[in-house]
Amino acid sequence: MKHFFLSTLLVFLVVAANAQGQLKLPALSPAAKISQDFSVSNIEISYSRPSMRGRKIFGDVVPYGRVWRTGANAATKIKTSEELEIAGFKIKPGEYAIYTIPGKDKWEVIINTGITNWGADGYTIDNDVARFSIKPSALEENVQTFTINITDITFTTCKIELMWERTRITIPVIARNTEGIDVNIDKAINHPQPLPYFQAANYYFESDKKLDLAKTYVDKAVDQDPKAYYMWYLKARIEKKIGNDDAAIIAARKSIEMAKGSANEAEYVHNNTKIIEEIKRRHHKQTIE
Repeated sequence: MKHFFLSTLLVFLVVAANAQGQLKLPALSPAAKISQDFSVSNIEISYSRPSMRGRKIFGDVVPYGRVWRTGANAATKIKTSEELEIAGFKIKPGEYAIYTIPGKDKWEVIINTGITNWGADGYTIDNDVARFSIKPSALEENVQTFTINITDITFTTCKIELMWERTRITIPVIARNTEGIDVNIDKAINHPQPLPYFQAANYYFESDKKLDLAKTYVDKAVDQDPKAYYMWYLKARIEKKIGNDDAAIIAARKSIEMAKGSANEAEYVHNNTKIIEEIKRRHHKQTIE
């Protein structure tokens, strides 16, 4: 009986412990993670999101002039898989903590290697890899819950935004990737099939450089797949940008023809017709002048 009682007690304690470990309750500052493809890699930010809950935040809950974890709970972390330039500082691939020192007219933003710190506990200036000043901007309405966004994304730039209460901090990010992308394109073009002519042409067109290569590659793309209406549309835009209006109109009409019957027919008829009309209007204006 004694052994039975001990065994039963042991089972009860194990079940209770497991139940406690699985208990999920609402959090005042829930964890969040944003993952954004950027450049040729990815930016990932992990943080906890406290809310205002009727409190005055900056200058009170978050004092001015003191190191802040930039969120709640554990230190806010940023991870990148390529070298980035953040506010002018080169940041090597890896994971870092983001600390800030809020001020009424100026914030200090700190990139630090202390990723295992709980909040600001354990922070040391010796682990800083970058520190820079950002002027805060005022928001028209309160942001109730602390929010980090990655916005204004281009091929080579983006912005990291921190927003809470009526304050916004905008951190500029640059990927110095042009040379590396050119190398990758060259390698891919000289690689066995399928050759990424369309992707390369689109990159050079959108970045507004090496338009001669963009034309060469889009011509090769439509040769590979002459029924691809989206490739003909890109060719029309490239020809128009470099001033080959007749070729642009031919490509636009070809794109409309190839798009017939597809799910995207209306979109491509509209976009290509717009190209044709813009060219005709410009020619008409030049004739009048």
